[in-house]
Amino acid sequence: MKVPFVDIGRLHGPLRQQLLTAFARVLDSGAYVQGAEVAAFEAEFGRQYGESGPAPHAIAVNSGTAALHLALEAAGIGPGDTVITVANTFIATAEAITLAGATPVFADIEEGGFNLDPADAERRITPRTRAIIAVHLYGQVAAMSQLAEVCHRNNLLLIEDACQAHGAMLDGRTAGTIGDIGCLSFYPTKNVGTVGEGGMVLTPSAKVAGRVRSLRDHGQGRRHEHLVQGYNYRMPELQAAALRVLAPHLDAWNAARANAARWYAEGLAGLPVDLPAAPGDGSHVYHLYVIRAAERDALQVALAEAGIQTAIHYPTPIHLQPAYREYAGGPGSLPRTEAAVAEVLSLPFHPNIRQDEVDAVCEAVRNFYRDA
Repeated sequence: MKVPFVDIGRLHGPLRQQLLTAFARVLDSGAYVQGAEVAAFEAEFGRQYGESGPAPHAIAVNSGTAALHLALEAAGIGPGDTVITVANTFIATAEAITLAGATPVFADIEEGGFNLDPADAERRITPRTRAIIAVHLYGQVAAMSQLAEVCHRNNLLLIEDACQAHGAMLDGRTAGTIGDIGCLSFYPTKNVGTVGEGGMVLTPSAKVAGRVRSLRDHGQGRRHEHLVQGYNYRMPELQAAALRVLAPHLDAWNAARANAARWYAEGLAGLPVDLPAAPGDGSHVYHLYVIRAAERDALQVALAEAGIQTAIHYPTPIHLQPAYREYAGGPGSLPRTEAAVAEVLSLPFHPNIRQDEVDAVCEAVRNFYRDA
């Protein structure tokens, strides 16, 4: 059986008519950029996410990268400042730091996990450090309680890169609303994606929210009054209209992801691979289903030969990328990160994956180890 890595058409198919109706509404309005649809989406999503606590300010932008960049700039972080984060993430996390004019400092991940190690992060704090960006990689919430304590002790901001963790929970709070500022991406393959690009900044601070709203729209306070130098990070109306259709399905889609993760856990039990955590408390929403295997490369080839698409997130950590080598210590400087990226393999996974497809993947993995 051929099993695709992801199938967005299968996800959006049942919602096709609702999406077309939303698009027609935008076309009929003649307003295509940051208008009524964006405002309605911000209000609706803010209420949806606010169910876990005080409703945050929700500011829509045109990508998750823009959300991270604006979060830093709105917090006053820039040249001369350092921001601690992980190298085991998509490069946008580091790009946002350098776009703001600050310097990234990479800390290692936790033993046996993929997220930031609070102890290693604290060891890297200097008088120039202004913030920590915690990445909830693959859909699992980072150690936010410990990171919050580190930030409190050192008077630092705690920013969440929750771009892969829509709806994940920790102690009754939703990912993106636990720290001082949260950032989401609505890239099509996210737990909630749109039909192009989109992002959002979440914050309880009216001051930060106001700065983000201004910065995303060329630094305007009101039309033709530019208070600061800003950016064109506005969300298009078509993307907001699509998100108003798609976002209400987040909880159902996350529940489907959890079911698929259980199918994988049962099918891969007893094999010499490390499986994702299964906490059962909502702190993992399985944006990706990532295993660790010492024979990763050979396993990936065997699965491809069986018609199963896989991916590696991410094969080269940021501190070893040519664009960011000047900010890091080179090979060996983040040993747990480097060990993890040599073994991670993302298996086919999405809310509409069928159990027979998961079974086919598990059978192919079992065949690989039986024949090895």
